[in-house]
Amino acid sequence: QVQLVESGGGLVQAGGSLRLSCAASGSIFSKNAMNWYRQAPGKQRELVAAITSGGSTNYADSVKGRFTISRDNAKNTVYLQMNSLKPEDTAVYYCAQRRGNSEFLSSWGQGTQVTVSS
Repeated sequence: QVQLVESGGGLVQAGGSLRLSCAASGSIFSKNAMNWYRQAPGKQRELVAAITSGGSTNYADSVKGRFTISRDNAKNTVYLQMNSLKPEDTAVYYCAQRRGNSEFLSSWGQGTQVTVSS
């Protein structure tokens, strides 16, 4: 059974930075792509960033140039470095594991709250 545990959320002022972590267990982490999503109150969950098993990345337009997704396969962990945070980045952030590099989402974390004050 795959388990994903996010950490690193919190309260930060606009312009600040946070780094989210998502630790995975119960799977061959290095073979699976990983996604970060977020969901703000009253809004649909949106894809923020993704990284394939080979390290290719893509980002939502709203976070390009500010957020960086990375992975450490030795630690079974994916990160989301968030810089120049804006109040509109406030949301619950979730990591999800994909099956290989397919679009199928096999597991979700429980989420971590990020709040950006103006």
